[in-house]
Amino acid sequence: MPEICRFYGIVIQMYFNDHAPAHFHARYGRDRAVICIDPPAVLHGRLPPRAQSMVLEWTELHQQELQHAWTRARRQESPGTIAPLE
Repeated sequence: MPEICRFYGIVIQMYFNDHAPAHFHARYGRDRAVICIDPPAVLHGRLPPRAQSMVLEWTELHQQELQHAWTRARRQESPGTIAPLE
């Protein structure tokens, strides 16, 4: 599963040819969550409140880039990387 971003200990990844809706996987320590891209929301799992807040903020800031990464990953192409939350 390609890593597309990492910030504040949070790892963001996308699977190749994953199921709809458009989403990514976020990992922080032992916690994991599946995050919908549009609208930004936790689909499954959980993250600590502060990490979840940062992931959702990052998702809102990078929705268009995440949609493009999702499309590439669905075509078995590298999703690329996206700038971290600063």
